[in-house]
Amino acid sequence: MKKNVEYILGFSLLALILIMGKMNLSSSILFFRLLVGLGLGYALTRSFFGFAGSVNRSYRAGSTKLMRTLMLLFVGTSIVSACFFIGQDVTQYDLWINPINLGLVLGGIVFGFGMAFSSCCASGVLTDVVTGLPRALITLVFFGMGVYVGFPLQSSVPWVSDTLVSSKSYENGVFLPDLFKWDGLEGYLGAIVLTIIFAGVTIWISKKYEVRRKLQNTYTGVDTEILQEKTYKDEGQFKFFSKSNYERIFVRPWTLKTGAVVIGGLFILLMGVTKAGWGASTPYGFWFGKLLMVFGVSPESVAAFADKPVEMFTMPFFENQVNVQNIGIILGTLIALLLAGSLTKTFKEGLNISVKEGLIYVVGGFSMGFGTRLSNGCNVGALYTPISNFSLSGWIFLVFLVVGGVIGNIVFKKLMTNKSCEKQTV
Repeated sequence: MKKNVEYILGFSLLALILIMGKMNLSSSILFFRLLVGLGLGYALTRSFFGFAGSVNRSYRAGSTKLMRTLMLLFVGTSIVSACFFIGQDVTQYDLWINPINLGLVLGGIVFGFGMAFSSCCASGVLTDVVTGLPRALITLVFFGMGVYVGFPLQSSVPWVSDTLVSSKSYENGVFLPDLFKWDGLEGYLGAIVLTIIFAGVTIWISKKYEVRRKLQNTYTGVDTEILQEKTYKDEGQFKFFSKSNYERIFVRPWTLKTGAVVIGGLFILLMGVTKAGWGASTPYGFWFGKLLMVFGVSPESVAAFADKPVEMFTMPFFENQVNVQNIGIILGTLIALLLAGSLTKTFKEGLNISVKEGLIYVVGGFSMGFGTRLSNGCNVGALYTPISNFSLSGWIFLVFLVVGGVIGNIVFKKLMTNKSCEKQTV
């Protein structure tokens, strides 16, 4: 398909989505969720940004640039979040102060292991529906299965639901501002400083690791990061109605930092409007339950196994806010590739997988899904949102996510003899 045709299709699809969303979604909050999803999908795709890549790129290519950018995202979002919370009753927000327990540790390891196998994460699998359809579909189905199978465990097992330590404001986790109530800003100054310290240590370790890989001549770099570095060079005179300006606005990949700024801005908007952070994985379990219903399992049986209200499986799909947001991420990815004129090329490149790869994606998807139930969230629900909400659990999850990712990459490398299967762009 010619690029000009893709450009036209991109703008047409965007207009159609906005019109159909406005006309058919039943509330303004659902339409807002659609817009946020579109923005997230566009930003993740345009900047080659992914939470799984922070570990996978580091292990496979030696580059820690994405990991270091994530730390800047976490710090920036936390600081802006504090502006919402200072002087306010934080109970009006649905803060994700997750439990600190064995489930958090095991969930981080299992989720990280799955990230390495499927080369994506809970949000990344949605963008990959467009960029790597077979891998994403296999991963998504078994991700949903993992979530669904883990539902009963999440709701009934103390080492998943109860916390070992807690702070004054939250009985089921540690809210960092509770540790610094004496700082003159209700604890938020101390919490921000501690967040900066945690992020700084992570950046320092990441940089030392990257330098060591370069000295050992095992640093290969990441193709998308190299492309991003080459893209932003001054091409001379600016002309508004020109091919070069269109490419500047819609085609050229964003830097990782630009992606982080946009994603962080969307997260803040989400917090301000919905009073809650970004989550992605729980609906996958409901999607899997709906799939079981298609094959004849009764809604009551599906809900009884999951220990969830039957309404969660029978309600209209687009009445669930996170469902709408997740579909928006897929559509945002599609629009980004169309406007860049690269959909056909990207889609075709992601079609071919081997049987061995398919089986690996089965394991990867299930591991991620099941891991989210142990840790009470995924890369956004147990990592990004908790850290931005000043929950200590997010930093603990990060440590064990990396551990699981390293283990998963070691096993993945042994299983895959064809080096071309090692994805560097996630």
